[in-house]
Amino acid sequence: MPDSPQRRAALGWREAETGVRETLAPLLADPDTVRAADEIHRRLHTLGIRDRHVQAALADLPLEEPAAARALGRRLTRTGTSTLAVNVGIALLARLGEPEDVPYLKVLGLLRVLARPVVGALTALDCPTAALVWLADHAESRALRHLIDAIAARDDHEARTWLLNAPLDSGAVGPSTARRIAEAVQLADILSEERIDTQVVAQAGRLLSRMTGLRDYQPEILNYPQATTTYNAFVAHASQLPPTLDHYAILLSVALDLHSGPSVLLDWQPGQREARLRALEAVLSNPSWTAVAESEPEEPAERRRVHWIRRAARQPFDHVTVSRFRVEATVRDPADLDTVEARVLIDGRPLIPEAFDKGSANSPEYLLDSGRLRATAEPREVQLAEAYCTEGCCGALYVTIRRDGDQVVWRDWRRPPTRQPRAELPEYRFDAGDYDAEIERAENDRSWSWPARNTARSIAAGLREQPDLLTRWDGQAGWIGTGFHDQDSTMVSFTYWPGLAAGQQDKDGPWLQFVWSLPDDGTPPENRASTALRQLAEQDPKTYAQVRGGSRSHAEALGFPWPEPGDSEESA
Repeated sequence: MPDSPQRRAALGWREAETGVRETLAPLLADPDTVRAADEIHRRLHTLGIRDRHVQAALADLPLEEPAAARALGRRLTRTGTSTLAVNVGIALLARLGEPEDVPYLKVLGLLRVLARPVVGALTALDCPTAALVWLADHAESRALRHLIDAIAARDDHEARTWLLNAPLDSGAVGPSTARRIAEAVQLADILSEERIDTQVVAQAGRLLSRMTGLRDYQPEILNYPQATTTYNAFVAHASQLPPTLDHYAILLSVALDLHSGPSVLLDWQPGQREARLRALEAVLSNPSWTAVAESEPEEPAERRRVHWIRRAARQPFDHVTVSRFRVEATVRDPADLDTVEARVLIDGRPLIPEAFDKGSANSPEYLLDSGRLRATAEPREVQLAEAYCTEGCCGALYVTIRRDGDQVVWRDWRRPPTRQPRAELPEYRFDAGDYDAEIERAENDRSWSWPARNTARSIAAGLREQPDLLTRWDGQAGWIGTGFHDQDSTMVSFTYWPGLAAGQQDKDGPWLQFVWSLPDDGTPPENRASTALRQLAEQDPKTYAQVRGGSRSHAEALGFPWPEPGDSEESA
């Protein structure tokens, strides 16, 4: 069996697990735990596998001497000097541990790289809920997702109390976790009480909003049996909330989804959803709430939310008569770090969550700025939505749009097959005049956008008109938008293909992706974009953008430094 770390790192899952089993099995029954632990450290170091291989390999490995294996697990979790060795100990205690091991596992769970296996071990040991709650109160936010899932699986008062007061960090609580929490705490029943704590009311709003989120395949609100009951009860309690920025954001988020999001598809009684929107509008129209929207916080994240509130405050409440076709650019609460989508509504119903259960609608820039939704006599196939995990994995939703006399026709749908049979999508016909007017309105609507996003849109438009601004530097434009964690920065990505300008790029040769970050400097977006386009025309962007994709070997071959872990800037 080869022992090269480089060789082992390249092995597939099955081969790596086999290597772990063959390496560790003879040591697990050794009564001399000191010698066995030292040998495990040495062997794992030369094996060159990853932490997750250890957990998978030991999950069902036969343990001939449980007492010896338990003692070894305790020694490794208490004295281990590498995550690989400690993971061996955690895996052994997950199967053989006892209550005395819980305190040690809790402390190990504070380390982000060990949080997931520790939560698995604590759950396997059926530890007291208090242990999971303690860890959740002290662990890093990135470890919360697994902890919250584990606590939501507990059916006891302590778990429900913590979940009703837990911080719902957007990175830890996605749509499916939010649904599980709502079900675990029996949210609809709690909200049915006449008077409840305002923290519980706010938490209910957060959970409802998270269940409609875009970071999942299908909005989980559609899988929540008590959704309409919970919405009705939440709105009935909304006036009890003190007028704070966080509460305003919660109420507005709920209203936006009741207006044009997946919750429109719930089984509402006639006029019920509209009544809930009118009730939320009445609350937010109170002077004490409008004062929140008019404030100007000093903290950047809070200021960003206030500006979002000002832009979106009227969107769910505007009582306009529209044709049966509408496109609404919708931005979620900036604190949720979700994407912006162009919601397509037909007869008032959001098309994407009804027709496609794999992801959200595409962005306004993709569907509107590009003119893709315009109707011409020449049929055009348009991607309306892409799977959450990318089209290459789970597909996308396509429709063919064409003009047919005084009508616009949407037909010839394409979407990935599903295990369960589903109805075919119908052909939709719209009045051409109404359709054209709506597309023109939507394309010219900038009310939803913010300075950094407007800068990005102007740069993208400039590069569509003058692609040579990048190709002259052997660059091909990629994604252009705003930073995922810093939405006040404009991000311009491009791929460097040597030889592109001369039409001689080698598609099989080295290439790199670059990202250019432009922080908002307070100048008008059109001026910022003009300056950026002028800089692209005059200076090679590879001299001021940073490498963010490709490979280390490509970077070395092309003479650029490869980014170290933690250097990357995510975008959305």
